Amino acid sequence: MLNPYSSSLTDKEWEIIEPLLPKKKQTRPPTWTKRQILDGILYQLKNGCNWRDMPRDLPPFSTVYRYYKEWKDTGTFTAIMEALHATAREQSKKSKWTTLIIIDSQAVKNTCNASIESKGFCSYKATNGIKRHLAVDTLGI
Repeated sequence: MLNPYSSSLTDKEWEIIEPLLPKKKQTRPPTWTKRQILDGILYQLKNGCNWRDMPRDLPPFSTVYRYYKEWKDTGTFTAIMEALHATAREQSKKSKWTTLIIIDSQAVKNTCNASIESKGFCSYKATNGIKRHLAVDTLGI
């Protein structure tokens, strides 16, 4: 299949992810394949665009968003992430469980629209804002 966007899945990636997607009762033939819908979700997540600004050759934003919300709420994305993480660790001959992680944080300045609950002060950098944290394992996952 032709990959028109850098966020589109390759055939090999699709073979890994397809069995992890939920099976749905078929009441009528779907207009869009799950691969096209997932490509739409990945396009939006990678580019950070508004849902309505998605390209016209992808499924309609309302369809893509409905599947995104459903799969997020049912834990489909968590299951995909866990399966891909286990596969990556297996391929690099690492144990199933991460034993070393690297943690970093960043002070993010508040915007004028930030709520009172989210405002804070980072004394280390003398910044009004919040801190966000990131943890990665030795594989960068």
